Amino acid sequence: MKTERPRQLSTAEERRETVLRTAIGAFAARGYWGTTTTEVAKAAGISQAYVYRLFPNKELLFTAVVEYCFVQVRASLERAAAEAKGSSAEVVLEAMGDSYARLISDKDLMLIQLHAQAAAVSEPAVREAVRQGYARLVEYARGASGGSEREIQEFFAYGTLCHLIVSMGPDEVDAPWMRTLSAGVTHY
Repeated sequence: MKTERPRQLSTAEERRETVLRTAIGAFAARGYWGTTTTEVAKAAGISQAYVYRLFPNKELLFTAVVEYCFVQVRASLERAAAEAKGSSAEVVLEAMGDSYARLISDKDLMLIQLHAQAAAVSEPAVREAVRQGYARLVEYARGASGGSEREIQEFFAYGTLCHLIVSMGPDEVDAPWMRTLSAGVTHY
């Protein structure tokens, strides 16, 4: 005879985490404007009403996803800085850059960043989430590396170039312009 275990209900925080992880895939695939809360709810296996209980509107859900992704980026940079093979700004920034390149091989995370930047143009709450996320990352990179203003600017510019290259599928294009853009850029 099979004994049934009592059903364990997940806490609201566990459900919130599940919805956020599920929403990353949904928003990555279709962007802020193309994704509905109904799609997120269905993918998470919960009702749309429950999504709204956790996140009162789509804007708050998307900004929570954006913030969640910035937390993932920060954690990646922290691990890299801690494991860097030296303490100079150049060595620490290189380690963080390599870690970031590995991180954006997860296309969903990279797509959330790109969709968030696009939505930030016309959506004030998204713009503020992007601003706050970058503000924290810039200050972290500056503090962890001890890099100059120029070094930090170049670090983020290089990251943006990485987005561009990865988004175009550099392994699929054998052309001089792609070789120029991707020369010396590591992507996974």
